[in-house]
Amino acid sequence: MINKMIKALMSLVGITIGVAIYFYSLNIFPQLLLWPGIYKVLAAALSGIITGLIFYLISPWILQEGRNLANWVDGELSKIPPIEILIGSIGLTIGLIIAYLISQLLIQIPVPIVGSIISIIVYIFMGYIGVHVALKNREELFNIGSLLKISNPKDKSSKKVTKPSPKVLDTSVIIDGRIADICKTGFVEGKLVIPNFVLEELRHIADSADDLKRVRGRRGLDILNKIQKEIDIEVEIYEKDFEDIAEVDSKLLKLAQLIEGKVVTNDYNLNKVAQFHGVEVLNINELANAIKPVVIPGEEMIVQIIKDGKELGQGVAYLDDGTMIVVDGGRKYIGDTIDVLVTSVLQTAAGRMIFARPKMATEKSI
Repeated sequence: MINKMIKALMSLVGITIGVAIYFYSLNIFPQLLLWPGIYKVLAAALSGIITGLIFYLISPWILQEGRNLANWVDGELSKIPPIEILIGSIGLTIGLIIAYLISQLLIQIPVPIVGSIISIIVYIFMGYIGVHVALKNREELFNIGSLLKISNPKDKSSKKVTKPSPKVLDTSVIIDGRIADICKTGFVEGKLVIPNFVLEELRHIADSADDLKRVRGRRGLDILNKIQKEIDIEVEIYEKDFEDIAEVDSKLLKLAQLIEGKVVTNDYNLNKVAQFHGVEVLNINELANAIKPVVIPGEEMIVQIIKDGKELGQGVAYLDDGTMIVVDGGRKYIGDTIDVLVTSVLQTAAGRMIFARPKMATEKSI
């Protein structure tokens, strides 16, 4: 129905243009004015019918090209942050207003066509300058807005409400699974954003011929289903892709910049790259290290020695959270649960390591 309406509208436009062309031709060919009235009407009608038919035939092509242009514009605009589009539009409007004022003087140039051509060039130039200057000085525009807010006494009494930033999940943190438990505790605020290209990567991993990769991929999909169905938190699937970017990590950083969000990951390398690009990161491993129980030298612990250590006579035990405890002289207690005294604690990038010695040996030495 819409296509038929567009074809009819294009035909009317063509008829109007055809009739206008006929009347314009009277100025070029004055002898046409000598024709009888019926011939003039027929000539105008014939001109309108011919151009109307031409426009009717090319309307599907014009419609298709219009759709392609709209899709291209939508794809390009989706890559630009909305705030930059707004600021650029303001700059463009100001530039075109200035160009209009200048063109009023230029069109008065007595030389034919020259004034119009120069006016078009001025419109293009001032539009570009307006957008460029506005985007280049967007920080100053933000500062002006903040100054206006400060000067308003009503704003001083009102409380500033900050909306939690969205959290973008990467593939590694989804497969890890701990993000579901963290969300369940309520410590994560704001919505979770799961990009469609991350879902595609999970699907490829789940369909892998390698058994380990296949299990990891399916675990990641199960974690996403658990978050969406069992946990009271907003989840958004981001459908758009960045086709000009090949790597998934780079796409994640671009998306986080676009929506002003934070990337949730446990990938050490992605963490470093995100810091370089100025993107905030929530690292699950850093959170896990931060909430491990704090122990101090001299504190007593009950542990089970499960294996020998690297050095002579050492035994190794583990806490429930996976923290390694190296017990000097603990090798002979392998398989036993004993009391130990903490001697030192070592914090590394990989985690926390505790050094201790058996309490019984300490008492005997005393």
